[in-house]
Amino acid sequence: MQKETEDAMDTLIRIFHHYSGKEGDRHKLSKGELKELLTSELPFSKAPKDPHLVDKIMKDLDSNKDNEVDFHEFVILVAALTVACNDFFEEQLKKEGF
Repeated sequence: MQKETEDAMDTLIRIFHHYSGKEGDRHKLSKGELKELLTSELPFSKAPKDPHLVDKIMKDLDSNKDNEVDFHEFVILVAALTVACNDFFEEQLKKEGF
């Protein structure tokens, strides 16, 4: 039986590959694929409403400067967003006295 952490890892891999490869390299996200992923999977990122934000995210993630986001670069985005969400959650608990 798979554990929740394994399920989460499997989900990340499947989501990445669902969007990657529609344009060009099937193991990387183009700018268009990244925008589609952000719009569909992370609508709270505000990327759907701000076209410049997608450019900034792409530039920040693309550590090897190949104009695409590979899985390693994608995981950095997910980790950073997860930390930010956790920090927000902890701050809200403090405000509520927990």
